Amino acid sequence: MSKALIEDIFNDSEEAQEITFPATDRDLLILTEKFLGFEIPSKVFLQAIAIAAYDCASAFRYVDNYLAMLKNKNKRKHKKLLVFKAATNFENN
Repeated sequence: MSKALIEDIFNDSEEAQEITFPATDRDLLILTEKFLGFEIPSKVFLQAIAIAAYDCASAFRYVDNYLAMLKNKNKRKHKKLLVFKAATNFENN
């Protein structure tokens, strides 16, 4: 009976840890290419590379989240500009 309890403790799926792999040279190239076309601080790029040294999947999530945030920020900026432009045209008429 104690053997079954010990096996249950060690086979608990909640405590199972995800295996991480460092990025390969090819992964680093793909990661770098994701930043093309965006102005990013060097700190963000170096952070992504540092994360990739330990966990490739986390580095890609970091880059994807940063770029999504950057795109959303730009969308909000354009919306404000359009609203401002529309408001000025309305006042001039």
